[in-house]
Amino acid sequence: MSLFTEQAVTSSDKTFFSLRKAIVEGEIPSGTKLSETELSTKYAVSRAVIREAINRLEACHIVERKANVGARVVALSQAGLEELYQVRESLEGMAARLAALNMSDEDINGLTQLLNHHASNVKSGESYYQEAGDVDFHYRIILGSKNNHLITMLVNGMYHLIRMYRVQLGMAGPRVTTAFDEHQHIVRAIRNRDPELAEMLMRRHIQYSKNNIANKLSSDNSKERTS
Repeated sequence: MSLFTEQAVTSSDKTFFSLRKAIVEGEIPSGTKLSETELSTKYAVSRAVIREAINRLEACHIVERKANVGARVVALSQAGLEELYQVRESLEGMAARLAALNMSDEDINGLTQLLNHHASNVKSGESYYQEAGDVDFHYRIILGSKNNHLITMLVNGMYHLIRMYRVQLGMAGPRVTTAFDEHQHIVRAIRNRDPELAEMLMRRHIQYSKNNIANKLSSDNSKERTS
């Protein structure tokens, strides 16, 4: 069962979900200043609703407030990537280790079915986009750790910022096929109840993903300087 309550109960929820998706997927680019007036017009809600949504986005670490500047979408940077992925590697490595010990056979079968579902998209080699929540491979393993403190740190604290980097910079190109293969190896280690191997494979997978994103960031920055 997903920890995300994506069913909008109020207009505030709906606005928050819409803004979060737009930021994560790059529709609202990183570094963009968020205007309450403009957003209230765009989403046809009051400024109070927008203000609440921005506060919730700040708690997700995908929006930041700076003195004399206001609220902005966080910038995707080499330094930010390095810091975030150092923590991600450690925590998701631990999640994979615990998943190998704690996931039920039914959970593992579900993870295998998820990868089978992803396979058709991966064959094209163009994109490996995964929606947030239960259809996201990494999210499933985080839940599979069965450790509530770890789940809270990853899902509530880091998940959507990680998704910003993954969705905007890490889910296309040659990396798609190798990332999918790495997912399969991780599931195999979890199915074999091998916590050490599961953790090692997950940490290595995240290192490779970080290097891929870092290369794209560097390439994008070079293009900006020469344009």
